[in-house]
Amino acid sequence: MESIIFILLAAGAYVGWNIGANDTANCIGTTVGCGLISFRQAVILVAGFSVLGAVLQGDQVMKTIGKGIVRVDLDYLAVLVALICSGLFVTLATFFRIPTSTSQAIVGGVLGIGWALEAQIDYAKFITIAQSWLICPLLMMALAYCAYKLLIMLLTRLQRNALLVQNAIGKMAILAACYVAFSMGANNAGNAVGPIANLNLLHPKLLLLIGGLAIGVGAITYGKKVSETVGKGITPLDLPGALVAQLTSALGMHFFSLIGIPVSTSSAIVGAVVGVGLVKGAAAISKKTIIVILTGWVLTPLCAAGTAYFCYKGIRYLVP
Repeated sequence: MESIIFILLAAGAYVGWNIGANDTANCIGTTVGCGLISFRQAVILVAGFSVLGAVLQGDQVMKTIGKGIVRVDLDYLAVLVALICSGLFVTLATFFRIPTSTSQAIVGGVLGIGWALEAQIDYAKFITIAQSWLICPLLMMALAYCAYKLLIMLLTRLQRNALLVQNAIGKMAILAACYVAFSMGANNAGNAVGPIANLNLLHPKLLLLIGGLAIGVGAITYGKKVSETVGKGITPLDLPGALVAQLTSALGMHFFSLIGIPVSTSSAIVGAVVGVGLVKGAAAISKKTIIVILTGWVLTPLCAAGTAYFCYKGIRYLVP
C-alpha cells in the first residue's frame, strides 16, 4: 500500500513539476522579458507564491478534476495513467519552448480514462471547462488592450514625474507577477493532485501542499525555456505592458479558480500579451509564435485523452 501511495504521489508531483516548468513563463515571462528583474529572483517569487495559492485556494479546482468530470471512483491504475499521460505532453511542449496548458492536458487525460472505463461523464461540466479555454484568452486580450490604452493615456499626463512613475510601475509589475504565481497555484495545483484526492490516501491540504511544492521545483529547475517565448517571442514588452499583462491575467485566473474551473494559465497570459501588443498594431504580434501556441493548445488535450485511453485499455488487456 505504501508503495502505491508513493508512486501516485510521484506521478502527481511530476504533473506539478510540469506546471511549474511550463507555466512559470506565465507568471514572470513578461517581467523578465522587459528586464525588470533577473530570472533567478523571479522564480524564487513564483515558487513561494504558487505554494501559497495552492494551499489557500486550490480546493475548488481539485474537486472539479477529482470527480467533476468523470462520475466514478477511479482506481489506482486509472489515476496513474491519467497523470503520466497528461504530464508527458506538457514535458514535450516545455522542451520545445511552447507555453501549453496543463489544465487542458489533465482534463484530456481524465476524459480519456473515463472513455476507457465507459463511465458516466458530465459533458455539461466538460463543455463549461472547454468554453472557458476559449473565453479566457479572448477576455484577457480585451481587458489588457483597454487597460494598456488607459495606462498609456495616464502616463502621458504624468511625464513630469517620469522616473518616479517608472519606479512605481516596476514595483507594481513585480507584485502583479506574485499575484499571477498565487493564482497559478490556486488554479493548477488541483490539476496535479485532483485525480489522487478521491482515493482518500492523504488529507486534501497535504495533497495541495505537495502539488504547490512540485510547481515551485518545476519553476526553479526548468522554467526558463518557455519564459523566453512569453516574455519576448510574442511581442516586445515595456514596463507598462508587462504590468498590464500580468495583472489582467492574474485577475482572470483568480476568478476562474474561485468558481472551480481549471483554466489555462498559458491562455490567460498569452491573451493578455496579445492584447498589449495590439495597442501597438497587429504588426507588432509574432503571428508565427501565436500559430505554434494555438496548435499546442489544440493538440495537448486531444493527445492526452487519446494516449490515456489506449494506455489504460492496453494495460488492462495485458493485465486483466
